[in-house]
Amino acid sequence: MMTMTTTTDIARIAVIGAGSWGTALAGRLAANGNDTLLWAYEPELVAEINSLHTNSLYLTGINLHPALACTGDLKEAVNGRGIVVLVTPVQVMRGILKQLSAHISKDAIIVNASKGIELETLQTVSQICAELLGDTTLSNYVTLSGPTFAREVAQELPSLIVAASRNDASARSVQAAFSSPCLRIYTNCDVVGVELGGAVKNVIAIAAGICDGLGFGHNARAALITRGLAEMNRLGRAMGAQATTFAGLAGMGDLVLTCTGDLSRNRTVGFKLGQGLKLADILAEMRMVAEGVKSAESIYLLSRRLEVEMPIVEKTYQILHEDKPARQAVIELMARDLKAEG
Repeated sequence: MMTMTTTTDIARIAVIGAGSWGTALAGRLAANGNDTLLWAYEPELVAEINSLHTNSLYLTGINLHPALACTGDLKEAVNGRGIVVLVTPVQVMRGILKQLSAHISKDAIIVNASKGIELETLQTVSQICAELLGDTTLSNYVTLSGPTFAREVAQELPSLIVAASRNDASARSVQAAFSSPCLRIYTNCDVVGVELGGAVKNVIAIAAGICDGLGFGHNARAALITRGLAEMNRLGRAMGAQATTFAGLAGMGDLVLTCTGDLSRNRTVGFKLGQGLKLADILAEMRMVAEGVKSAESIYLLSRRLEVEMPIVEKTYQILHEDKPARQAVIELMARDLKAEG
């Protein structure tokens, strides 16, 4: 296993959420020499990670760094930790933060590595953090996103991520903690853009999977990715994001990966929908969360609130939550009024 020796200071880091992505990130942080404590919900998983250094529930076949420790106690997880990495599903993030709020150090760097928009409030994770932890939290807030499958990061295959923050020092601290010969981190200042890129791409990935499941071919998939990027840009502009962000790792990079990679949970959901399976049956077979299912609704509602045209998101929402036949939705997309590209 590769180790990182360039970081001079050992960081004390909590990782909240032991799904595949949280485990992969925690393993990388531990391998880099950081004092890393992972929080897991399942008691049996806490015991397995501490004794066997594996996570058979979410990351099978991967040996975790032996220095990685795990706990089931949220207070213990964040106590005295200078960096707190949030990797729980966005739809349960609020409940987790309510439990953590009294125990997180006031000057801790909060890192969000989850992707989505909260359905109940239509808020991004940075907005949820500001509400529950205080506006000053945003001065040390970092969002982590990019074209990364957890398994490939855990296997130490070359991967790149963006760490976005309004505070350059916080972004660089996160950059130093995560960077290794197999994981390169770029800093960025566009928190909103990076958050939106990670959320919208999951919805477009479901749409791409639907097209593949219907057998519509490579032309349709390439067109859908391109037009999905245009929708991401439109929503981003309405929320004050920078257009250049969507041309980078957290935009186009993550979108291409999630729409084309076989490890994509969201694309898999779409593919099975395109083949005619019911959403409830698809989700019942999945242990890990496909964030795009809930985000399709939250982003659709957000686009309506902001009066942003997002036809792919709209049709994906209708397929997922209004039982619109997938083939009919694609026909309706193709039959829309002709217009200039933009």
